[in-house]
Amino acid sequence: MGHFNLAILLSLSLSLCLFPSPTSAQLKQNYYANTCPNVESIVRRVVQTKIKQTFVTIPATLRLFFHDCFVQGCDASVMIASSGGNTAEKDHPDNLSLAGDGFDTVIKAKQAVDAVPSCRNKVSCADILTIATRDVIALSGGPSYQVELGRLDGLSSTSASVTGNLPKPNFNLNQLNTMFAGHGLNQADMIALSAAHTVGFSHCNQFSNRIYGNPVDPTINKVYLGQLQAMCPKNVDPRIAINMDPTTPRKFDNIYFQNLQQGKGLFTSDQVLFTDGRSKPTVNIWASNTTAFNNAFITAMTKLGRVGVKTGRNGNLRRDCSAFN
Repeated sequence: MGHFNLAILLSLSLSLCLFPSPTSAQLKQNYYANTCPNVESIVRRVVQTKIKQTFVTIPATLRLFFHDCFVQGCDASVMIASSGGNTAEKDHPDNLSLAGDGFDTVIKAKQAVDAVPSCRNKVSCADILTIATRDVIALSGGPSYQVELGRLDGLSSTSASVTGNLPKPNFNLNQLNTMFAGHGLNQADMIALSAAHTVGFSHCNQFSNRIYGNPVDPTINKVYLGQLQAMCPKNVDPRIAINMDPTTPRKFDNIYFQNLQQGKGLFTSDQVLFTDGRSKPTVNIWASNTTAFNNAFITAMTKLGRVGVKTGRNGNLRRDCSAFN
């Protein structure tokens, strides 16, 4: 995703792995129990409706969450539209491929929540994005889980803050581990989150170097290589996008890892998870054990959702998710 194209800054200390950060400690399940107790069911109804309209809702929302959390934390700063002299996160080159259906899901869910008088201006856009992300995962066959809530919306969104803070399709394992560690995420978390590509799309230019390089990437399955070259011929329309999971593209599952075993990872950063001996054992385990993968993914998503959370004077409750108050 951005790569994330799942496929994603306030730099967090590695100690996040060992000690809860002050901000994450303020998140909790059922945070809105007394102010907007039905918020999760309201958001889910909107998500269900959006998915019926277009499947793109699923990967678009999931990718939006990653790109938000990896830049300045999970604060809905990626939702802000550029205005005046400010070029916002969403207009950075790495974010231009974020599909509009992800933004639309959050905006419509926010409108539905605020339509309930007791909920109006009580729920942050950041939390709505977090809930919607959980829902698109569950509604596409992935695990459901309790979400921690209580984030405020960020007060800053700049294109400059995105540069160098999202994983690239050509990253190797060291580069992936270093970037994820900056958010308190370990190698297992990184591998689990990479599996979000099981429902993703990618434009051909993100991997054309693998299929037309000199030499062609030798780790690509030969049959798959031919299929990719047929779908993405040289000088292909740059708007063309293909499924990242060639086997079950509309289902969130562990087939992603089985694809890697067969040389069918679309990005270098996907296939390296199998070709590098340090990550290969995890890929092999999760390729054959859905429960183990689902549990690891829930853990990783929960940890990701704690990154750079805004509280107190560092954030507010945005009335319009696409504009500062």
